[in-house]
Amino acid sequence: MQTDFTPAQLADPDTARSNEILRACVHCGFCTATCPTYQVLGDELDSPRGRIYLIKEMLENDRPADAKTVKHIDRCLSCLACMTTCPSGVHYMHLVDHARAHIEATYRRPWADRALRRMLAFVLPHPGRFRLALWGARLGRPFSRWMPDPRLRAMLEMAPRRVPPASPNDAPQVFRARGPRKMRVALMTGCAQQALDTDINDATIRLLTRLGAEVVIARGMGCCGALVHHMGRAADSHAAAARNIRAWMDEVRGEGLDAIVINTSGCGTTVKDYGHMLRTGALAGDAAAVSGLAADVSEVLVRLLPGDAPLEGANVARDAIAGTDMAPPHPSHGGLRVAYHAACSLQHGQQIKAHPKALLRRAGFEVVEPADAHLCCGSAGTYNLMQPEISGELKARKLATLAAVRPQVIAAGNIGCMMQIGGGTDVPVVHTVELLDWATGGPRPAKMADAGAARRAPANFTRA
Repeated sequence: MQTDFTPAQLADPDTARSNEILRACVHCGFCTATCPTYQVLGDELDSPRGRIYLIKEMLENDRPADAKTVKHIDRCLSCLACMTTCPSGVHYMHLVDHARAHIEATYRRPWADRALRRMLAFVLPHPGRFRLALWGARLGRPFSRWMPDPRLRAMLEMAPRRVPPASPNDAPQVFRARGPRKMRVALMTGCAQQALDTDINDATIRLLTRLGAEVVIARGMGCCGALVHHMGRAADSHAAAARNIRAWMDEVRGEGLDAIVINTSGCGTTVKDYGHMLRTGALAGDAAAVSGLAADVSEVLVRLLPGDAPLEGANVARDAIAGTDMAPPHPSHGGLRVAYHAACSLQHGQQIKAHPKALLRRAGFEVVEPADAHLCCGSAGTYNLMQPEISGELKARKLATLAAVRPQVIAAGNIGCMMQIGGGTDVPVVHTVELLDWATGGPRPAKMADAGAARRAPANFTRA
């Protein structure tokens, strides 16, 4: 694509990066075939190619964003399926991030939109505030049908029926490896995940320590910044990134880290991009180092469990607990039929597609995948709250494809996807690490309390 930025414009690092991305686009339109919003809406401006044209015109003319551009950029999920599809290597993520920051700086939204976005930015990145908000939403849930704004209705309807108490494992501390230490890792505990599902971090810590990793919960770590980053609030997201970088680099410069483990793939995509986000500031070197250490939990598990032999739970756990006082394992999953949902941030954002499925199969589970696994479920951070109609349609499509494979349990690697899908089915939806923890000697996931009944009964899905 030909561009016409001035030398003065290209002096800005973000504009220079966007210019590189725009020039890589060849208008081929392959991205439209895998764009969820284009499939739902059928509007060229709701495809990556259409949005690229809008962004180019806005940035090249250095003009404030207008309502038309904002509408179509807001409808983008940032699922990044277009990046997987693109034969030219167009880095759409950096381009749309720049566009959102430009919109936030130059466009005045209607007051209701401003209030809603400020509330989400104030609440969601903070587990304590979010937990209080969830309790309030539970009380308001019976009245959701009378809410005039569909976004407020979506927020109330998505509130879980049970809000777990805070887990003591999320506080700063060190969990020693069981047996000989193979590596030392920091675990990112997340923000929303701490309020919505404490079982995920607990299972991750058990699994990693059982397999020989020392796990550090770094003091000073907080939200990764992804939620506000996708709202265009660059200052807020960079401040969150800087806080985490300092916390983790303290550990690197202390006893050292072999990896920063992230079990929420939306966070992982952002942390792996810290090196780009903070590339021009004083923390550029540390940011690049943190991005280099960041790894999805499945990547670390593959390092801890090399080879492709079956992960027979009893054998793996016995090897891990040799010479310790741990109780012997008691796996009982019996080849459960697991539908693996590939989170967009994992398969497109991080290009991790095989590890989770391979680990589940090695642990003895029967792994099946739904049709159109590359398409988003509609969660996408705060998208299901800000764009509930489009999100609901994508959720319904995902539920239908999952129902077709008749799973006994659904596994995913991202809390947002788990909440989105779990709101439309009575089939247990768990994190991949919960199943791997169970298979190698940990407790059965609490969400599978009626696992015996789940094995006997067919999947029961409800439309979004």
